[in-house]
Amino acid sequence: MKHIHFIVNPVSGSGNQPIHQKFLKKFFDEENYVVIIKKSDYKKHAKILTKSSIAEGAHIIVACGGDGTINEVASCLVNTKIALGIIPLGSGNGLASNLKIPKNIERAIALIKTASVKKIDVGCVNEHYFFSNTGIGIDAQVIRHYENSNERKLISYLKSSLKALWSIKYKNKIRVEVNGQTIQTYPFLVFISNSNEMGYKISLTPMASLQDGLLDVLIVSKISKLKSLYFGFLILLKKPHLIKEAKSYQSKTIKIYQANHSVYESQIDGEFFTIDSEAINISLLEKSLHVIF
Repeated sequence: MKHIHFIVNPVSGSGNQPIHQKFLKKFFDEENYVVIIKKSDYKKHAKILTKSSIAEGAHIIVACGGDGTINEVASCLVNTKIALGIIPLGSGNGLASNLKIPKNIERAIALIKTASVKKIDVGCVNEHYFFSNTGIGIDAQVIRHYENSNERKLISYLKSSLKALWSIKYKNKIRVEVNGQTIQTYPFLVFISNSNEMGYKISLTPMASLQDGLLDVLIVSKISKLKSLYFGFLILLKKPHLIKEAKSYQSKTIKIYQANHSVYESQIDGEFFTIDSEAINISLLEKSLHVIF
């Protein structure tokens, strides 16, 4: 008997998802599968539910939601033999898209039954895991505005991007250590990616891979508001490196320091996150998560 636990965020996407016991019976017969459904009711609840599923002996734990829900579930499965399944119910669905997991719920469930389990790399920022990307600068501010909006659509993401661009301030100088180099800059963006997509098919690191044992790093120094709009256009073309202020790297480790100690405003897998630390230490754990795709 294979035990499969579904961790469902009921408010992801449209908030009207058909993932219930009767629906899942069409795919998982009772002779071969034990299916458990758990619903997360608040932020970080999916972590609690996942840990209980691990203790209950689940063989597969399926994250049903957006990148934030996937992050909570997957964070508990790093360096275990339990496989992560994904049913993308969010708005951006960056990780699922990178893994070519279909947005159609029935096809995503069929994939969980038939696809093989593969290992992917995992990023770590201080003590927090990320699976798609993390960053400080404009991307964190976009996420902050996006989370404060009432919509979860592409147009809301674009509006949030314009708000972030208009209000950006270059307060703190930082030092970035990567590949033996030291870069000192007032950052427009420091973006560290494990995957090649942020969501909505948008990419800052189109050559990144979840299985290459490296993190892709994009550092963009202070730019004017006009040039930031041009940079946004280049992102749509998947050519963000074409401005001279942009520098790209690949590395297993990155360290970031601020000249004046203050809280870092960051984003981790599309969730706004503050880091109260003198330094940010980012590293890669190679092939440390089992995923069905």
